[in-house]
Amino acid sequence: MSSISRSTRNSLNMAEAVLGPSIARGQNHDIALICGDETVTYCQLWHSVNQAGNAFSELGISKGDRVTLMVRDTPEFFYVYLGLMKIGAVPIALNLRLSGADVAYTVNNSAAKAIVLDDMFVEDYRQVAEDITQPPMVITTDVEHADFYFLPKIMEPASKELEAVELAAEDPALWMYSSGTTGKPKGVVHSQKSVFAAEHLMGEVLGVGPGDRIYGSSKLFFAFSLAHCFLATIKLGATVILYPDWPDAEAVANVVERFKPTILLSVPTFYRNLLRDGAAQKPAFKDVRYYLTAGEKLPRTLFDQWMEATGRPMLEGIGATETCFLFLANRPDKLNPGTCGVPTPGTEVKVISQDGDLVTEPNTPGILWVRMSCVATGYWNMKKKTREVFKDGWYCTNDMFTFDKDGWYEYQGRVDDMLKISGQWVSPAEIEEQVLKNDKVSEAAVVGVPNEEGLIRLALFLVAPNINGATEQLEKELTESLTANLSIYKCPRRMYFVEEMPLTATGKLQRFALRQMIENQQSAKVG
Repeated sequence: MSSISRSTRNSLNMAEAVLGPSIARGQNHDIALICGDETVTYCQLWHSVNQAGNAFSELGISKGDRVTLMVRDTPEFFYVYLGLMKIGAVPIALNLRLSGADVAYTVNNSAAKAIVLDDMFVEDYRQVAEDITQPPMVITTDVEHADFYFLPKIMEPASKELEAVELAAEDPALWMYSSGTTGKPKGVVHSQKSVFAAEHLMGEVLGVGPGDRIYGSSKLFFAFSLAHCFLATIKLGATVILYPDWPDAEAVANVVERFKPTILLSVPTFYRNLLRDGAAQKPAFKDVRYYLTAGEKLPRTLFDQWMEATGRPMLEGIGATETCFLFLANRPDKLNPGTCGVPTPGTEVKVISQDGDLVTEPNTPGILWVRMSCVATGYWNMKKKTREVFKDGWYCTNDMFTFDKDGWYEYQGRVDDMLKISGQWVSPAEIEEQVLKNDKVSEAAVVGVPNEEGLIRLALFLVAPNINGATEQLEKELTESLTANLSIYKCPRRMYFVEEMPLTATGKLQRFALRQMIENQQSAKVG
């Protein structure tokens, strides 16, 4: 096995910085990856990454070339991703549920030199291939096609030794495309130095190391999983538990029972479903050391129910595609349910009012800015947008937050979601949390819509699958609860029942679509 080169802040390679420490610690025979019945040791991972990197080099892929991936959570994802980074190329893992049009857009926008596909995505790719301006070379991972390269075939003769390409700290390491709730996705460019944030939360706070098993229900193309289940876990020498298919609550429960993760990452929706299906009460869930949650606000009622079922708290945090890693989080020794916690190690935060002033008074809403080593360098080919949100190492999250006198940060919603009602700022998240205290409601969303006089008023959308048409009774219950617990101007006058909420491909709520429903309804009445 070749020697491990030292990464410094001036010259480094993210793949080497992620995988190298475990090899240097002598973890060659420790298990790095578990995927069903398959296990991959750190030595096997090292050799496969090198073979993949050498194979890509033989195809003419080199420093700075972008390569898109539509690969499920399998060992091949790691071989491809780290192999590309080790030769200085830039991997871009795409959302596996993107529409064909969005796949074509992303390949065009990134000017990808190659695309790596699992067989299940090949036919979808063929259908949009003619829409791609500069067709990339295509590499398949699991089934051979006559007109494409086949990953096992090109890796097999490749050398298991590979010297990492040394890069500058600001050189690109990986891209992610933000999901966004409107408009086309933005290419978020992360540099090599992002790797310096990998050990902060998972290592310093949660104590992850050799012997730990990490599982995330979110797929690896999500920043939440990519950062914490992949980059941090491998760098810290723990084991990644992989589940290739799209999970549901039953699948997550089966993973927990079979593979016994010590740390589990998921989103509130999954935790709620695990409680609903009775899975969280199983003994295996009491053996998980820590539960992390992000992606959406965690209702206090859900926290309490999870604590009662498992005896383990959920540690809520928040991050962004632009930071890769979480920038706020609750900790085992510093926990305040209902908040996003405190800044993670190595993170600076500040709250800026919508007038541009620094917020110094507790409980005053403003826009959160963060500074950490993993803040992206900007958006690809979007100079104006980059200048707006990336300044002097700071990133403007466009999330509204308050902090209290003890330094706890509480999420209030996106800037665009905040509403001014009767001259007062209103957070949809506050109202939604109160609504979700009613166990008949599984999902809630508040939006602002103009009334006949053009004034913005609140509208509440609800998913309540088990009320059997008794909407009037539920509306009465909710109205009484809201008026008893919130200021009158925070109480929605209109409630709408829907079967499901409109979501983006990454599962984020599309509030504009809810507003559009009401506007369409009003237009139909006028017509």
